[in-house]
Amino acid sequence: MATYKKRSRKNTSSYDPNLSSTKQVFETLDDRASKTEVFVNRYQKYLTGFVSLLLIMFVLYFAYEKFILQPKISEADQEIFTAQKYFNEALNNDEQSDSLFNLSLNGAEGKFGFLDIIENYSGTPAANLSFYYSGISYYNLEKFDLAIKYLNSFKSNDDILSALAMSTIGDSFIQLNQLEDGLIYFEKALSNANDNSFIKPIILLKSGNIALALNKKSKARNYFQQIKDDFPESQQASTIEINIAQAQ
Repeated sequence: MATYKKRSRKNTSSYDPNLSSTKQVFETLDDRASKTEVFVNRYQKYLTGFVSLLLIMFVLYFAYEKFILQPKISEADQEIFTAQKYFNEALNNDEQSDSLFNLSLNGAEGKFGFLDIIENYSGTPAANLSFYYSGISYYNLEKFDLAIKYLNSFKSNDDILSALAMSTIGDSFIQLNQLEDGLIYFEKALSNANDNSFIKPIILLKSGNIALALNKKSKARNYFQQIKDDFPESQQASTIEINIAQAQ
């Protein structure tokens, strides 16, 4: 009698490696999502507090900007007008320049001077500009230490104003017989002066003369040569050959 051997049926379904990989990815994502949920539940109070803190900070900044800083800026812009008027008059009136510079610094007629604006409107553009005006005023009053102090506090994105401030600090150090410091600030001024045909040759000549006084002839010659090459039409170029000869 023949023995019937039962044949096993083969699994006709095919194995899809991509399906398995996708399943694994979703399982991983699900696992991570669960862990994130646990983390959020555990620290929900802290997260909520942090978000609330950010919101409060934004609201406070907006309120400060709108209701405190902007009105303060507008008020400072109005207050600086009188001080600027005295300053401009001082520049055009040699006989009364000292008294006018003092009025620009300290105020008069119930109006603020530059020093008052710096004290009462800190952080405003008018206060920053007052540092510049104060420094120039003190330089003209021959109070060179104060000129250096206030001009060093002035910050500007305007290259010309920055160059003038640095140059005046350099002049102040020269007046105090601190030639090395003076040259350092003249060089800082040069880095801001760009190729301004009026200001740069003036600062180049100052730099060359001080370098020559410090017996830095090579550096002095370089500054004088720049005037000759780059600013031949400037007033400083008219006698620059003499300067170059002195630096040989």
